[in-house]
Amino acid sequence: MHLSTVQHDRTAGVLLGQACGDALGVPYEFGTARLDPTSGPRMAGGGLGGYAPGEWSDDTQMAVAVAQVAATGADLAGDDGLEQVAAGFLRWHAHGPADIGVQTRQILADRPHHPSDRDHVALRELAADLHRRTGRTAGNGALMRTSVVGLTRLDDREATAGAARAVATLTHADPVAGDSCVLWSEAVRRAVLDGVLDVAAGLDLLPTDRRTWWAERLEEAQTRPPETFAGNGWTATALQASWSAIWHTREVGTGPDHVVAALHRAVGIGHDTDTVAAIAGGLLGARYGASALPFAWTREVHGWPGLRSRGLVSLAVRTAAGGGRGAQGWPGVPRMDDGAQRPLAAALPSDPDVLLGTIADLGRVRELGVDAVVSLCRLGQDEHAPSPVESRDHAEVWLVDSDDPASHQHLRFALVEAARAVATLRAEGRRVLLHCVAAHHRTPAVALVYLRVRGMERAAAEDEVTEALGRDAVDGLLWQEAGRD
Repeated sequence: MHLSTVQHDRTAGVLLGQACGDALGVPYEFGTARLDPTSGPRMAGGGLGGYAPGEWSDDTQMAVAVAQVAATGADLAGDDGLEQVAAGFLRWHAHGPADIGVQTRQILADRPHHPSDRDHVALRELAADLHRRTGRTAGNGALMRTSVVGLTRLDDREATAGAARAVATLTHADPVAGDSCVLWSEAVRRAVLDGVLDVAAGLDLLPTDRRTWWAERLEEAQTRPPETFAGNGWTATALQASWSAIWHTREVGTGPDHVVAALHRAVGIGHDTDTVAAIAGGLLGARYGASALPFAWTREVHGWPGLRSRGLVSLAVRTAAGGGRGAQGWPGVPRMDDGAQRPLAAALPSDPDVLLGTIADLGRVRELGVDAVVSLCRLGQDEHAPSPVESRDHAEVWLVDSDDPASHQHLRFALVEAARAVATLRAEGRRVLLHCVAAHHRTPAVALVYLRVRGMERAAAEDEVTEALGRDAVDGLLWQEAGRD
């Protein structure tokens, strides 16, 4: 189906939002570190897995394993798609994850002892047998990885629900675990398409005899404070904790402020902090998009299997496209530069270590002495982190070159975050290339905000950018918004 620019932004936010929540929660899992209630959580690493700062845990690792299959367009409810997901889980397990849920570990570790030659059959039967023997297989390990499933069939809610339940049953046979995945995946689907936060939207997709029970659980989440749901290892309580954190912070408004407040509240609940925040982050990302996530977070997040922010965005966008690509082949195309743009690299007079340029300047970073980049346009796979720029030092900002306000979810925030990215990299002593496609609208707008962030008066900042890029580059909605005090 065709997605609008804003819907693409929301799609890009699902895995990235989950990963940010996960990495924020990692240090505090089961009280492994003390959370400062004043400053909020930090991506400090540690936790039960001894993670590096900004590293995501098994929650996002398993979501990535699902996304790697979903991004090919495979039907996750079908045998072939489930076989690929099961094989991905087993490869991940063989890699030796630093932290893994008890129930998931047991199922995956028992696979070699099962006679079936098909991985998904073996895992499902092992999960079902564990449920028959114990009656307790509704841990939160299926829910934590389900947000991306909401992207798999955006135009078909029944297919989304079927995929959510099918993937859940690979390790969690309890119907309550499947129910929670159906509810959350449908909420993600609705958030992407319609821009709403509504976990109850999927109640009618559940078996009739469990709808009232779940409606009561959701009502509890909305009427009781998030801290009520501290025992969140059970899938129903984990869902309640995540939804309660989102619901009870909605008064801060929509957009970036809500994302930050809700994830801080989710981590503050305690217990399984990375999982609750990862679950919440997936839905918040689906509602508000990649453009609502702070640079300080998206710069740091990384994890198995060697991905950073752009890898998560690529998986999510390709999943939503059913394995296809968007305009001009993005995100799978090697290059977005079609050779039509001229190199520019004009230095800001008051800060000559900030170069204002075009996409063509990416091929000149070594020549220009650049060791950091802030990109304001879509890039191909081969254009990210051109040597000697490290991946961590190449920020990609979701900023649309459009004079239609409806094309932007958080225009002011995106401009300020891009400017902050430049300021952060400059504070580290780096020489920064700030660029979009042609330096006609996005680049001058962000340069103007950057100068204002540095304390320059508005008129002087406008004159400086105009001097560097010319009068033709400084008009339209982005320039007007950048110049607003």
